[in-house]
Amino acid sequence: MFEAPYPPWDFTIKGSFAFETVIKRWPVILTGIIDNIYCRNHDLGVSLRDKTDEAEKATIEEIITEGKAIIGLVGQVKYDMARDRPLEPIPDDGEPLADVYNAELEKLAETKQNTWLAVPWLYSECYLYRLVRSYFVQTKHWKTYDPFLAQKESTFQKSSKAIYQLATTMHELEKDKDSLAVNPENLKVIFKEMVEMCLWGNATDLSMLTHLSHEQIQHLQSVGKDAQAARAEFILRDDQEKVWDHLKSFAGKADSRIDFVLDNGGFELFTDFVFADFLVTYTPYASKVVFHPKLIPWFVSDVTPPDFKSTTKSLLSPSFFPQEATPEGAPATDSSAESREHLYKMVKRWESYIDSGVFSLSVPIDSPLGSSDKKANFWTTPYPYWNMKELAPELHESLSDSSLVIFKGDLNFRKLTGDIKWPTSTPFETAIGPLAGSFPILSLRTNKADVIVAIDDEIAEKLESSGEKWRYNGKYAVVLFQPRAE
Repeated sequence: MFEAPYPPWDFTIKGSFAFETVIKRWPVILTGIIDNIYCRNHDLGVSLRDKTDEAEKATIEEIITEGKAIIGLVGQVKYDMARDRPLEPIPDDGEPLADVYNAELEKLAETKQNTWLAVPWLYSECYLYRLVRSYFVQTKHWKTYDPFLAQKESTFQKSSKAIYQLATTMHELEKDKDSLAVNPENLKVIFKEMVEMCLWGNATDLSMLTHLSHEQIQHLQSVGKDAQAARAEFILRDDQEKVWDHLKSFAGKADSRIDFVLDNGGFELFTDFVFADFLVTYTPYASKVVFHPKLIPWFVSDVTPPDFKSTTKSLLSPSFFPQEATPEGAPATDSSAESREHLYKMVKRWESYIDSGVFSLSVPIDSPLGSSDKKANFWTTPYPYWNMKELAPELHESLSDSSLVIFKGDLNFRKLTGDIKWPTSTPFETAIGPLAGSFPILSLRTNKADVIVAIDDEIAEKLESSGEKWRYNGKYAVVLFQPRAE
């Protein structure tokens, strides 16, 4: 098993994002879970007033009682965390990985690293979500409940303006599809727009993206390049040219496959769909896209199979996005009928791709929360991705057939690099250990945690001296590519 020559990030470094997480962020997340269950219980309690069937009333009361028990358990974790108490073993609840977490916890106990402020950050953060999941699994009525679903949907619904804008952008591409096919340079500029859309896609503000009207597409090289140049200072390492050259090598091949290791649901998943649509619809470089979800509620907003399945249905629902408010007496200014039609046609295309297998999940699309799959369980272990071949051979073998594996977001970057205190100039190839060369890797990461690699020393020193929290304030990003070994 690979071991890095440097220690991992931990909670003892005051001022680090790891320290901020355990002191501030986790209590807020746990409180959010408690509030969510409390509101659900309150709504159930109100519904009891109108029930006359005694069996139905008894069931609702049983659900409320179980909800109260979950609230108590989550509250206890919050209490223990604040007092640096030992982590408890995860109960044998019948779902995967409890034994994996507990085996690691036993090792940590041997070195007295098993309390909330001593345990390695990457382990404890993954452990927290698996522990909370166990509280729901051990009930009768809450097994399939996602305590983060309401939050995910609410954030998604606030993204309507950007969603309609992107739908219209894709519609404009459709009108210029033939001209793009004979002008690879224009296609490359749009590709870079798609990469950067996905890079910054966990924010609903698309002000940094170029809106490609029909006229702008005619002048795409100058318009796109100017916009990309303006954003370049925030991408601390940018391998987009290398990725584009890699993709072009698949022109004309019938079996080229792109894999997305997903991060957040909602708007970010929407941008992943848009990018995937661009690759298979408008370029000759990809014929199939596989999306990799998490099988349990994970890090609040990560995509689960139910999230994936509901996304297209939500986008097609005429009532999912709220109407935009307008001044009294003014004409309605919510998204135009044209924009809605553009979105409808695009999402219907996605559904046809899902039906035909052009788009697919790495697991059955109807997989419930808590299901087990050899190609997905690894994503919710506490392990770095370094030893995927030994720990998840089926997954590694599957990804080895991919033309490009796109790892989305911050947690995937942390796991690719082991969440280690690497020197900032450490090559990406070094930081991903034995995984380097296994398959082509593209990491799209907005900086939201301490670990960072592949940054020139001069750039890192300048950012450090500025006093800016550049490692985790979300303002900066990296686009890192590692090709398959020859």
